Amino acid sequence: MRVLQKYFATELVRGILFVLAALLALSMFFDLMGELKSVGRGAYQLQHAFLYVLMGTPVYVYEMMPIAALIGTIWTLAQFAARSEMTIMRVSGMSTGMAAMMLAKIGAVFVLFTFVFGEVLSPVASEMAEKMKQQLQGNAVSQEFRSGLWTKDLIKESGVTGKIVGSRFLNVREVRSTGELREVKIYEFDNSFRLTGILTAASGKYVEANIWEFTDVSETLFPNIVLTQEATLEDLKTAISVRALPSKKMISEVTPDLIAVLFADPDRMSASDLSAYTRHLAENRQHTERYEIAFWKKIIYPFAVLVMMALALPFGYLQARAGGVSLKIFSGIMIGVSFHLLNTLFSHLALLNTWPALLTALTPSLLFLMIAILALRWVERH
Repeated sequence: MRVLQKYFATELVRGILFVLAALLALSMFFDLMGELKSVGRGAYQLQHAFLYVLMGTPVYVYEMMPIAALIGTIWTLAQFAARSEMTIMRVSGMSTGMAAMMLAKIGAVFVLFTFVFGEVLSPVASEMAEKMKQQLQGNAVSQEFRSGLWTKDLIKESGVTGKIVGSRFLNVREVRSTGELREVKIYEFDNSFRLTGILTAASGKYVEANIWEFTDVSETLFPNIVLTQEATLEDLKTAISVRALPSKKMISEVTPDLIAVLFADPDRMSASDLSAYTRHLAENRQHTERYEIAFWKKIIYPFAVLVMMALALPFGYLQARAGGVSLKIFSGIMIGVSFHLLNTLFSHLALLNTWPALLTALTPSLLFLMIAILALRWVERH
């Protein structure tokens, strides 16, 4: 059985990696065609477009691994069936459970492989690629809203710890690829959401842990007396203070990494970043559904490799007369595309209907696993 396991592993790894390489080449080709329209903007040239596409490879490895596992396993098992090797293995005493266990052991390696790409390599490579492109093109990163980027932060007694004494809303017109902020406005409120201060600055930079330094600052302070109904016009004139400062430092939980999350695609972020940002949103009483779904998908998606390999197993029990290798591979492609579309569809439906994030991430994989079990039972009976 050890020899059979080794033979299975060798053939499956070879088939899966071959299919993965083909899918990567196809994706990179289409990506390069899409990047050609950006060539010539600033210092962004053709060699940079090649490098940008190449740096996106870990993202596609992560996204395509389940489909590659499905098609590669189908191709390998279909070859076994065409050469009657599966028949010989079954006659020699290999049950369906033993075959499934051998596939599971090989699949576990690819699950780990997929997790490393999704959690470590993909987020880093994607961020580096975008920074390189922005720097070469000389563009500022900006939010799609005309008013700029908005984010919320809590004001605490000891900076980032202690009792919450208020909240602040940050508005940034531009975020440079270097992390520098341009045209900053900060609105501070107390716990009763009464405006206590407005700060505007020409620019801001992150100097050290949780500390921002703003330059060319104009600060307007509104004491409590201004917010009472008994306040007279004279009270308003004397109480409101406006001052100009060359620079000012501010302690905030908002960091450059947190700002970068606002522009990042949640599906391309690491699970640790998604978890941290979800906590930040929850603390500030903001919607977290989109990032919760992305977090659970990030955790569960690598295990889709096992589900796809289970779906491929019934194809090994179909004899050559039940369909050639090309037909089986075409069926695998259709199943893989269906899984990818269903996974995306459930994410959008969950946002619209506020479904539980864990259930949303699990449902497509569980559905296809049930199909795999039913298909195995059918081929065993026939």
